[in-house]
Amino acid sequence: MNQWEKLYLPAVLKGMFITLSHLFRKKVTIQYPEQKRSFPKVFRGLQILNRDEEGRERCTACGLCAVACPAEAITMEAAERQPGEEHLYREEKYAAKYEINMLRCIFCGLCEEACPKDAIYLSQSIAPANYGRKGFIYKKEDLLIPHPIEQPEAYKKALGDKVVKNQAN
Repeated sequence: MNQWEKLYLPAVLKGMFITLSHLFRKKVTIQYPEQKRSFPKVFRGLQILNRDEEGRERCTACGLCAVACPAEAITMEAAERQPGEEHLYREEKYAAKYEINMLRCIFCGLCEEACPKDAIYLSQSIAPANYGRKGFIYKKEDLLIPHPIEQPEAYKKALGDKVVKNQAN
């Protein structure tokens, strides 16, 4: 090491040059509440339990999503539809209890692929933060998409890009 390198002046100047060059680059930080980050189309977010066009639940409690889940995050209990409940459920069997433990979920999308009725899908929304463990266990009421007849705007917003897929089925 010569006398010039012992002063560390070239290294300091090189570091200053790198710092100054970063001042003129595009900023990667976003101001969160005002600006929203755009996610790619293949982003897997929060799960949604879907309804049909009449507002009836699509889930028939077949259990394929729970079996396909590698993290065993989905639990459900089936029940028989009673007379007079035809406006609530499509099939004779429905999910009386449907829970997803978001602390276990790995957002792999296998539940979405396993469902034969297109009853569950992963949306473009992010799972919100919570302070307690019980807040991360989402029940059926938390996962159901808004009613398409009673709340049409909220239904279309929650459906997102899935509109084309559902109309094709």
